[in-house]
Formats: sequence, structure tokens, C-alpha cells
Amino acid sequence: MPSPLVVGEAPVVPLHGELRWGWELARLAADPGFLRPERQPDAPPVLLVPGFMAGDQSLSALRGWLGRRGSATEAAGIRLNVDCAERAVARIETRLRRFQEAQGRRVVVIGQSRGGELGRVLALRNPDLVSTLVMLGSPVLDPLSVGSAVLSAVRSVARLGDLGVPGVFSRQCATGDCCAGFRADLKAPLPSGLHAVAVYSRSDGIVSWEACLEPGARPVEVDSSHCGMAVNRAVYQVLVEILEEEDRQWTG
Repeated sequence: MPSPLVVGEAPVVPLHGELRWGWELARLAADPGFLRPERQPDAPPVLLVPGFMAGDQSLSALRGWLGRRGSATEAAGIRLNVDCAERAVARIETRLRRFQEAQGRRVVVIGQSRGGELGRVLALRNPDLVSTLVMLGSPVLDPLSVGSAVLSAVRSVARLGDLGVPGVFSRQCATGDCCAGFRADLKAPLPSGLHAVAVYSRSDGIVSWEACLEPGARPVEVDSSHCGMAVNRAVYQVLVEILEEEDRQWTG
């Protein structure tokens, strides 16, 4: 029998702070820079990867803003992010390759929470396809450094996987051979030519913010809930800076 899932340092911020994501969304929706961003003719293509137990639709606000700004976007093709990490990365990689070939330039990958973990491994394995990696509240140093409520959800999903429910990770993924490559790549140093940014919040009520501090990425602190990372105005300001840098590199 596989070893039980082990959790690291859990966040100490009260979970009810996550309720502010609705306020974060309301503030973003009222921002003219979100509704009518300045269109950039050389905006980079962006692939978006949602978080744990979320699907592509959870990043629709971000995807819409990117499109209005001028970026071609691609979804990860995830309805519910609960699959074995190795299988998930393999499927996203297929989309990444097709997307990059169609765009004719390297792609920016933005992943929220678990999506940032998948994005990190995706970028590590495909440095020729990915120019920039942005991780939004992604506990890449310890994926199980989460609050007790989230850990309970992880264990419940793993039990379903243990029972053979398709498209769901199991406890074997934590220690077994199926995700051994993924676990190794999650710890491996990022390529030197990859621009990586780790966005984190000390008021994150889901994951430990310390677990988000990827050593190979530029750390950027924002005041945001975990669930609201993709609808937080401060995060969008960070993304503007990142995307503008991509624009300059492309145009020379």
C-alpha cells in the first residue's frame, strides 16, 4: 500500500480570508485598465493552466483580458485539475507544442496554484517552447504545504484514485513510479534562459506562502487571497510588467 500523503508547513492565515475573492473580482471588473487595456501589437502568446479542483473556465477573466490586450491564448484543456500530474503535463505539452508552432514564437505560461506546478515542469521540459513562466500562488517547494481543509480534499480525491476512478490522482502519485519523473523535475533547477516569476501572498489562506518561493524565479509579493490570484488588480499590474518585457524582447 502506498505511503499516506504527508503535509508540510500549513498556512496560519484564517481560511475565511479567501471569501474576499469576490471583492477582488468586483474591483478588477471596475478597473478601466482591465476592461479596455491598451492593445499591444506584439503581445506574446499565453498558455493558461488552472489550479487544483478548477478548470479552464476559472481563468476566463484573465484569458479575456489577455485577448483584449492582444495576446493569443490557449487553455490547458482541463475540466477539473485532479488528474495524475504526469498525465496532465503530457496532455498540456501536446497543446503547448501545437500552440507554439501556430504562433511562431515562444509562449508565456501562467499557472495558478497547482497549475503553476504543472507549468513549472512543462517549462523545464520545453525550454525551447516557453519564454516566461508565471506561477500564481504555486507551492512548488512543497505541493502539500496547504491548509487542513485543502489537505482533506486532496486525500478525498486520492481515495477516489485508489479506487480506480479514471482521470484522478491516487496516493501512488505521491511516492510511486507514475509521477517519479514529475517529482524530480519539480525539484530540478529551472533553465538559466527561462524568465520565471513567483507571485505570492502572505495572506494566502490556502497554501503556505513560503512554499511558493521558487529559488529560480523572481519573487513578487501581492496582497491577495489564494483563490483571487487570477482576479486581483495587483496581480494584473505585475502581469502588465512581465508582458511588456516580453514585448520588448520580441521587438528588439
